[in-house]
Amino acid sequence: MEIIKGLEALERAYPNTVLTIGNYDGVHLGHQKILSMVRKKAEEIKGTSVVMTFDPHPVKVLSPERDVKLLTTPEEKARLIAKMGIDILLFVTFNKEFAQIPPDDFIKDILVNKLNVKEIIVGINYAFGKGKKGNIELLKKRGKEYGFHATAVPDVLVHGNTVSSSSIRNLILKGQMQEVSVYLGRAYSILGTVIKGKGRGKSILNIPTANITTPVEIAPKEGVYAVRVGYKGSIYDGVANIGKNPTFKETAVSYEVHLFGFSGDLLGEYLRVYFIDRIRNERTFPNVAALEKQIREDIETARAILRAKNPKL
Repeated sequence: MEIIKGLEALERAYPNTVLTIGNYDGVHLGHQKILSMVRKKAEEIKGTSVVMTFDPHPVKVLSPERDVKLLTTPEEKARLIAKMGIDILLFVTFNKEFAQIPPDDFIKDILVNKLNVKEIIVGINYAFGKGKKGNIELLKKRGKEYGFHATAVPDVLVHGNTVSSSSIRNLILKGQMQEVSVYLGRAYSILGTVIKGKGRGKSILNIPTANITTPVEIAPKEGVYAVRVGYKGSIYDGVANIGKNPTFKETAVSYEVHLFGFSGDLLGEYLRVYFIDRIRNERTFPNVAALEKQIREDIETARAILRAKNPKL
């Protein structure tokens, strides 16, 4: 997949562009449905599948007070979209000037003249242009004039609920990782770098852990989780803790993961942690021995969960 950053970097029009436009935060089941349609249509008409997305996210520019926490970094979004078989990913720089483009100018100048669009496939609630005045009906109308076809894709429902990035954010903040896996079509994961921690896991608790730092904006509710961990092409079962380590009176939130059956040095390495299910809340223990006992129980609980549950990673 080719990644293009900025409309100004578009150096040529692509043959028979099949385009979708959206934020694609999380690349969830609803997004995957649209991306699959885009790829298939491009194959049918011997065209080019193109995703237009935005960086920064429009809400960060237009409504920063909402402080929306994104599910995916731009790099993670690109990784997930590439897995869907898309040809071109175009990151458009979103700013207040871009937001002022009238819908008709956006269609003519960008979709038609720059992108040579032949098919556009978007979500049913897609809105664009100044004041979000553009919609699927306008796309269909202008498509007849400019020679492209527009399709609106209905939302995906799970148990009667609409799959959306906002609903997934809410589930993550509640620690409901099983439900998150269903909405995403895969286990939610974070990519992090192993950093030097306090060293308590190995020296005090006899349970070595890797402390990680991660650029993600949103993390599961503080607590203990059964996880799988990707490291250098291998997958390990494990248990993770997100929280402040109240037994040791810490105040900063940390991410710690214990990999079952692993004994090497991970300092400075990248780990991808997949959250499978929640085990318990974080809590304060009266002493180190009580904490160690609970962690060993957590490990056994995690093993049982991981034997029973195997969502796509």
